[in-house]
Amino acid sequence: MLEIDALDVSHWISRYIYPFARISGLLMVMPLVGSRMVSQRVRIFLAVAITLAVVPVLPPMPKVDAISLASFIIILQQLLIGIAMGFIVEMLTQVFVITGQLIAMQTGLGIATTVDPSQGASVVVISQWFLFLVSLVFISLNGHLVLIEILIDSFSTLPVGMQGFGADDFGLIVRWSGWMFSAALVIALPALAALLIVNLAFGVMTRAAPQLNIFALGFPVTMIVGLFIMWLSVGEMATGFQQYMDSLFEFLKKLTLQ
Repeated sequence: MLEIDALDVSHWISRYIYPFARISGLLMVMPLVGSRMVSQRVRIFLAVAITLAVVPVLPPMPKVDAISLASFIIILQQLLIGIAMGFIVEMLTQVFVITGQLIAMQTGLGIATTVDPSQGASVVVISQWFLFLVSLVFISLNGHLVLIEILIDSFSTLPVGMQGFGADDFGLIVRWSGWMFSAALVIALPALAALLIVNLAFGVMTRAAPQLNIFALGFPVTMIVGLFIMWLSVGEMATGFQQYMDSLFEFLKKLTLQ
């Protein structure tokens, strides 16, 4: 007669709980899936489905009692790893949100705001448009599938255990967040430079013809020029997003390589 003791049941549960914690942490904060537009039930369903699909191919899990302090620490470590990976990907989309804010400040469109349903906060319209654009590009390039693949590979490069990300790893994440602001400035620099030239031209015109109403003339012209520049640079932004996404995935692979 087959006998199953409580320890075997505990190990079987741990085999699914640990991967579920890391996967659910990623889905909690990653772009699109981690937004408020996706309900918690859908995220839980996706996490359970992915866990059931990948557990048979994962390395052996540590044999720790599922109801113990050690198991609780391991679950927290896996949850933190997933959240960190999703947060890094989320920073990639925020690069273009910051880019939109920089351009909107120079074009005078900063007063045009809308509510971002994914974050529940008011953002400028240009940033929201950029966010929709990069989200579509991310999906069209199968970025979500590559991200899940990197997550599954991380169970081999960063095995489940008491050890997770260390101080050096979090230092890399902080430096990556600094790159987010520099990348946003690089993307917005052509538009900012063109708008600066336009403002200098209006300054010269005002100096030469003081009777011109610079506020009545400069605001619509600056807005039209800014929209035209964005129309010209939208293709380059999509190409730049692909390059940044490749760099992001390489960074994630390096981060999970222990």
